[in-house]
Amino acid sequence: MGLEEYKGVFVFAQQVDNVLDGVAFELLGKGKELAKDLNTEVTAVLIGSGVKELADQLAEYGADRVIVVDDPQLKDYRTEPYAHALASVINEYKPEIMLVGATAIGRDLGPTVSARVKTGLTADCTMLEIGDFPLNAAAGQEQQHNQLLMTRPAFGGNTIATIACPYNRPQMATVRPGVMQKIAPIAGAKVNVVEYNPGFTPNDRYVEILNIVKAVKNTANIMDAKILVSGGRGVGSKENFKLLEDLAEVLGGTVSCSRAVVENGWLPVDLQVGQTGKTVRPQIYFAIGISGAIQHVAGMEDSDLIVAINKDEDAPIFDVADYGLVGDLNKIVPALTTALKAELGK
Repeated sequence: MGLEEYKGVFVFAQQVDNVLDGVAFELLGKGKELAKDLNTEVTAVLIGSGVKELADQLAEYGADRVIVVDDPQLKDYRTEPYAHALASVINEYKPEIMLVGATAIGRDLGPTVSARVKTGLTADCTMLEIGDFPLNAAAGQEQQHNQLLMTRPAFGGNTIATIACPYNRPQMATVRPGVMQKIAPIAGAKVNVVEYNPGFTPNDRYVEILNIVKAVKNTANIMDAKILVSGGRGVGSKENFKLLEDLAEVLGGTVSCSRAVVENGWLPVDLQVGQTGKTVRPQIYFAIGISGAIQHVAGMEDSDLIVAINKDEDAPIFDVADYGLVGDLNKIVPALTTALKAELGK
């Protein structure tokens, strides 16, 4: 079958306990952009048990069509039945592009499905666009047009790679939550719902779930924070993060950090911002003792307001900051906290 027979941008609409994950809406937003460039439509693939009622939410966030695979075997996520469901949808409807969220579920499901449908997968993407591949035409080498260019960090986050899959379909990618922008919901939007069930025959790859234990995390979700006070290696020690915690408390914000802080064991990885951490878009982002390496900047550069504090006046973080303070953070941060307390009457 020729590659030209594969049409449309498909998005795996992840849900757990019949609640859609936010990354599904983010992928639909990006899917709309890609579909516009390709003059095609966006289809959400909704897999689960008793999930058809979620289709209208997907319509509000940009889905032109929703393919629903509904079966009791799909009540809780298990690799085999979900992989069978999504691979069957791909084989039946032949999408040109298939996007999956890089969540715990997506990182398991995406590679399994790509192997079954005999295509490649680019994992943990931070940017997607339609373009030519190779990026620059070379003598004697055919340049493919309208390709999905998938950008992701490589070599431990020390460089950026742009990857294409010109000779196989679908072009598959997993995308980090928080990277893409969801569209403003269209109230009352309706969508064409297609019900599809490939049939499920349990075998020895169908694991049996004996019990589900839901733990409550003590770590704040930095992706939801409106104000982030983020620290880097320049903070100096785990104990010095008390200065940042005090500032965050006054502002009603949350503490986050750079990769170096996690590697030093000062804060947990759930609080890490950057290409190998989380992508955030707070209203205010304080970058304190953070040099501003590209890996970190990529995770916070879309913040509404960036305030940088660093003793090195040549630190790259000042290139993206709206306001910069050069000096010793051990003096600046406590003084700032005290001034804000007085201003806010705390």
